[in-house]
Amino acid sequence: MLEFNRTFVPRYGEHVEILPGLSRVTCNNPGPLTFFGTNTFLIGQKEVAVLDPGPLDEAHLSSLMEAIGSRPVKAILVSHTHIDHSPLAQALQDRTGAPIWGSTEHRRAEAFKDMPENPMQASADASYNPARILKGGDRFTIDGMEIETLDTPGHTVNHIAFRIPEMKVVLTADHVMAWSTTVVAPPDGSMSDYMASLELLTGFGDHRMFPAHGGEILNPSQYLPALKAHRLQREAAVMEQVAAGVESIPEMVAVIYKDVDPKLHGAAALNVLAHLEDLVVQKRVSCELPISLSGKFIPA
Repeated sequence: MLEFNRTFVPRYGEHVEILPGLSRVTCNNPGPLTFFGTNTFLIGQKEVAVLDPGPLDEAHLSSLMEAIGSRPVKAILVSHTHIDHSPLAQALQDRTGAPIWGSTEHRRAEAFKDMPENPMQASADASYNPARILKGGDRFTIDGMEIETLDTPGHTVNHIAFRIPEMKVVLTADHVMAWSTTVVAPPDGSMSDYMASLELLTGFGDHRMFPAHGGEILNPSQYLPALKAHRLQREAAVMEQVAAGVESIPEMVAVIYKDVDPKLHGAAALNVLAHLEDLVVQKRVSCELPISLSGKFIPA
């Protein structure tokens, strides 16, 4: 059974040590998708890397500079290009001189490249301009500690996570969170990618995992398989609707999310579309291209 950990004290603006060489500063940008706000991580002691600087927020920038102190910043790391994660990177670079390393530019998932609507457009950081693109398997050293990049597309097609082998820690960004399931919203994200990336992270179930929103993921070796099972249950509910002859996403949402506030049905529709994309990949559902919110879906 999937059990969430919603116990978290953000301590806005404070430099909170998690482990020696790993700390966080939480931005005061709470919301329905950010929980208490964005966790910016500082990796290292004598020198640091700053992961996911956060949104354009002067108070958060000041807090980060205070947490960094006189230490050199070797790199500003970016997990993906949503506006609660990457926009502050340029301002932090201006203050520290550190290079920006991270994901590729913001782009649509391949399955949704021709999707006529883009409900996620306002969430994208088009200004992101890294000096170095990090890919899965890339390794670099911060303060004597090796850090490995993990390719984890799904929440966004360009999402990456970071593993610190010496600590047995994975910084999961938005791919897996403890307080809620992750939003996989087309055209930014892809459920087929998400499920493959979830398998990758499951292989590190003996690591501690810290997400970009909320607190630590407890018992990852149990939580990640439970998260997969939850996604498969949702997939089964979508497939049941298709098999019953329901062709449109609004009709599916009305049934699957009947107990959810109608104000959230727009987000739910994106979730259903993501599952339908995965079912199309599996050749269990077919639809006329392009895959979109207004598409008609039938059993393959």
